[in-house]
Amino acid sequence: MGGPFDPAPVPLDAAIIFAPAGELVPLALESLGPSGTLALAGIHMSNIPALDYRRHLFQERTVRSVTSNTRRDGEEFLILAQRLGVQVTTTSVPFEHADLALRDLAAGHVRGAAVLTLTR
Repeated sequence: MGGPFDPAPVPLDAAIIFAPAGELVPLALESLGPSGTLALAGIHMSNIPALDYRRHLFQERTVRSVTSNTRRDGEEFLILAQRLGVQVTTTSVPFEHADLALRDLAAGHVRGAAVLTLTR
């Protein structure tokens, strides 16, 4: 299992970027095979770096975006992820340490997603 900046082991038919990180777009496009589709599923995304037509879009690769996702879309996705055996990695961080979590994320010290937890 690789990280977000590692190449795919085989050309992909499709890829989905949920992260709001525009710098992942060229990398994902490079991982697509001919006629592959990249879906940008975030509501917000940082700027996407310049694309090289031959390297990123040639061979009829497609980039699609979504306007928003419904609750039902999320439920269907989670059912599919469970059926496919998708494994997630999270790091729980108490809400009062959110500043430390942001620092660790920026430094690349968090594996998976950082999740802020609230105490009652």
